Amino acid sequence: MNSEATMAFIRQNADADVRQLALRGTKDPEVDLPFALDQIAGRQTARHKLPSWAAIDGIVYPPHLSMEQCSSEQTARYKASLIGSGGTMVDLTGGFGVDFSFLARGFQRAVYVECQEQLCAIARENFRLLGLSQAEVVCGDSTDYLQAMSPVDVIYADPARRDNHGARTYGISDCTPDVLALRDLLLSKARQVLLKLSPMLDWRKAVSDLGEQYVHEVHIVSVGNECKELLLLLGSGSGQRLLCVNDDQVFEPTAQIAQAPQTAHSPHYLYEPNASIMKAGCFTELSQLYGVVPIAHDSHLFVSADHVSGFPGRSFQIDAVTTMNKRDLKETLQGLTQANITVRNFPLSVAELRRRLKLSEGGSTYIFATTLATGDRRLFVCHKVV
Repeated sequence: MNSEATMAFIRQNADADVRQLALRGTKDPEVDLPFALDQIAGRQTARHKLPSWAAIDGIVYPPHLSMEQCSSEQTARYKASLIGSGGTMVDLTGGFGVDFSFLARGFQRAVYVECQEQLCAIARENFRLLGLSQAEVVCGDSTDYLQAMSPVDVIYADPARRDNHGARTYGISDCTPDVLALRDLLLSKARQVLLKLSPMLDWRKAVSDLGEQYVHEVHIVSVGNECKELLLLLGSGSGQRLLCVNDDQVFEPTAQIAQAPQTAHSPHYLYEPNASIMKAGCFTELSQLYGVVPIAHDSHLFVSADHVSGFPGRSFQIDAVTTMNKRDLKETLQGLTQANITVRNFPLSVAELRRRLKLSEGGSTYIFATTLATGDRRLFVCHKVV
């Protein structure tokens, strides 16, 4: 696809600083510098985000922004685990093809649909290098293809979240394709439909908009405690599952065994739920299932007298609890110069509180600033339970 000079330049500068390369440029007129810079930066990102792709020479990467926005290998593998294997699957929103490359592995036939010819050309080359001999690349409109296609086992769609002017959109019907308007057609064409939606969406409203009778699984997926994806699995079946996923932690509210509730009179441990649970908002279930006590309704922090292992989030041992009174603060924080600060249901921002406490960032001390059910402000000074 490119000159040997360009490919040699990419290989020679695989570990170089891309910004410095861009400034320095090249005297070789045979080198396509913009393309080369995209490939060098893309592969450097892929080493962390898509390690199995980075291990293959010749994979073509998109410009930086697309590379940052594409799925990680971790989330792509998770999606593949949801749909299993079968005869035929169709990805209506092919894009860079990361999700497709992992979803396709379990199927005898896999169809990638994308309207941009440049992306289709890249996909053909990459799928060949990835060994996806069952992959078919279709360059065309996804809705037209959906209307004409024969029924398949699985349809996957990740609707574009930008309008014609490049502005961000979040509502289901504002994305392209409009899977809300296409719901009945999608369900008539596939046994299962997997939708990847913006993590900014309210999952309850998304389920309501698409129809509770059609949505059978909701997956809120976080990586490194950062919410990345909202996945909805539609199809035939009964009941509905909600799963909150953060790396290797999976919390399913309706599939846990409740523990005896603890008292919060003498709390020694504090818990902060992971990002997926924060997004799901299933705090009552969390409290009941792990026997931990909420500090207050809107604080989204929990405490217990005894340590609760396996809590889906971060666990801390409480070293001290203080008011915002100057004398109490001075006594409790004496000798402390740095701390990691979190605010939950508290009138000051992290930056404002940090200035007030005169603490730099970092260290092994964690301070949680929050409001109790009584309305009193408190700082919980803790260290992490390993």
